[in-house]
Amino acid sequence: MTIPTVTTSPLQHDLRPHFEALAGFDSLEACETSALYRSLQPEIDAVLTAVDMREAEARPRPDTTEILAVAWNIERGMQLDRIIEVLKSDPILSAADVLYITEVDYGMARAGNRDVGREIAEAIGYSYAFVPCYLALNKGAGVEARAEGENTYALHGNAVLSRYPLRNVHGLALPNGKDKMAGREKRLGSQRAIVADVEHPVGTFRAVVLHMDAHSSQDHRHRQMRIVMDHLDQLEPRMPALIGGDWNTTTHNASRALYSILGYVLRVLMGVRRVLVRHYPHPDRWFERHMFRELEQRGFNYKNLNVPGGCTLHYSIADLAANENMGEWIPQWCFWFINWALEPQGGRCSLKLDWFAGRGIRPSANRPPAILEGLAGDGPPLSDHDPIVLGFTFDDMEAK
Repeated sequence: MTIPTVTTSPLQHDLRPHFEALAGFDSLEACETSALYRSLQPEIDAVLTAVDMREAEARPRPDTTEILAVAWNIERGMQLDRIIEVLKSDPILSAADVLYITEVDYGMARAGNRDVGREIAEAIGYSYAFVPCYLALNKGAGVEARAEGENTYALHGNAVLSRYPLRNVHGLALPNGKDKMAGREKRLGSQRAIVADVEHPVGTFRAVVLHMDAHSSQDHRHRQMRIVMDHLDQLEPRMPALIGGDWNTTTHNASRALYSILGYVLRVLMGVRRVLVRHYPHPDRWFERHMFRELEQRGFNYKNLNVPGGCTLHYSIADLAANENMGEWIPQWCFWFINWALEPQGGRCSLKLDWFAGRGIRPSANRPPAILEGLAGDGPPLSDHDPIVLGFTFDDMEAK
């Protein structure tokens, strides 16, 4: 078993001997009211509210007239070595000024018990900050549960990496869309956005790395976004801001298995091809419209900061790993229904889950929004998400 060797991280803890006992509770309420949890709560809270940071020397690009941001859900970092290689070799990724990285493991067996965020930062020479969202009490869902070894520090969260200094870094807790102790995958904590001021030569801007709950409703995702916007409105000084990450805009209410089943039935009745063409690539048009309308009402632009209709996650009925993960919370007969619905479309569907939204910024004329596909070459996928790219500058709002 490999244990990260960093000795100065605020994420290190002595909670591992208690994972099995904590995982025995079937609800968060039962866990939190137990004598065991109450005795461990100070250490649990300290870990889950920590920010792990590494400062590096700034690495300016020759062209500092625009800012290049990349947002990528790296699926735990399970292909970490290959992810690092592509971050170094790809001409766009290697030029990024800021990386918004979601689904980052620290001491999880499924990612080799590695410190994923720190290893990426050290390999490419960037400053970074990592905030944990969950303390995982078991190894994960589906095929992840069969990973070799046991978890060590058992943390999962999000990270921001930058060529330039990061200041005023903090996490923002978001409410859960479901009880994280109620299923087979047992976790303590909740999603946390990272907020950081990036001191770029163009000017300082506020970066927000946001990963919304997957098992949630459209209304809940809207609520999480509203919390982020409210928080930004309270921060001083005011400055341009860019929110980016995996927003899980599936168009579905996935907070309960029944709601997901009914949602699939509705979409079949609407016409599978119509949904695949008009709704999955454009969740802002109808199913998730309330969140996107409020973004615009509060001064955040998203329409020209993303590829219109550009999908970032691609589902195939042949993807046995995804089916196994889904099979832990919806009945097996649903797979027949999903497969039947997708068969005329070649057994595939794609969704737009990853986004940028900015206030006080405009897209660069030299580098329009893009989605990077095919990074894995002939090998297995680096992640279940494609990274999104945005070149931008500031508009008339003064950068502090």
